[in-house]
Amino acid sequence: MKIHKAGHIIILIIGLILVILTSIINNQFPEKGILHFIFYFAELVFLFFVIRFFRVPKREVTKDANSILCSADGRVVAIEEVFVEEYFNAKRLQVSVFMSPMNVHVNWYPIGGIIKFAKHHPGKHYPAFLPKSSTDNEHSTIVVQHENGHEIMIRQIAGSVARRIIFYSEPDQKVNQFDEFGIIKFGSRVDLFLPLDAKINVKLSQPVRAGLDTIAFLTN
Repeated sequence: MKIHKAGHIIILIIGLILVILTSIINNQFPEKGILHFIFYFAELVFLFFVIRFFRVPKREVTKDANSILCSADGRVVAIEEVFVEEYFNAKRLQVSVFMSPMNVHVNWYPIGGIIKFAKHHPGKHYPAFLPKSSTDNEHSTIVVQHENGHEIMIRQIAGSVARRIIFYSEPDQKVNQFDEFGIIKFGSRVDLFLPLDAKINVKLSQPVRAGLDTIAFLTN
C-alpha cells in the first residue's frame, strides 16, 4: 500500500500544524497531565485517519474485456434506468457507488479503451447519497469507448464533505482497464452509466471494492 500523491502536501501541512499546536500546548502548560496525553492521542488518531484516507491499496485484479469492473470502494446505492442528457442524450443503466470517509477514495477505469469526452462541472455540495447529487453537485464526467464500440460514462461526484475532484482524463487518451483516473478528496460517489443491454452483476446495498467486484458484463 502507498499514499496517493494528492495527499502528500495535505499530510505534510497537517503534520506541521499538529507539531505547532503541540509546541504551543507544551509551552503554555509545561506541567504535563492526563489532558496532555489525551490531546497527543487525539492528534495521532486524526493524523492516522488523514493518512489512511489517501491510501492506495495494491490489488491483484483479473482483467476481462467484457467485464465492467467496479471503479470505487463503497456501497451500491442506485441501480436504475435513467435518461442521460450529457453526451448521450439517451437512456442508460446507472449504477452508483457511495464512498464513506472510511473507504479508499482513489478511482479506476472500469474498462479499457479511448477517452471520448472529459469535463469538470462546478456545482453544489448536497449529500452524495441523494439522487439529485448526480447532476446538481460538482462532478466530473468521463466517457470511455470500449474496443467493441460500447461507451461507458463515469461520473465522479463531490458531496457535502468532499470539496475537490481530481481526474487525469484527456480526450483521445488510450487507457487500460483498472488504470487510475483520479481521486475525490474526502468523498463521495461514483456513477457508471452503462448500455441498456449490459448485464448487471451487483445488488442494491451491496458493499463493493474497486477492481475486485464486477459491476456488469458487456454484451457483444
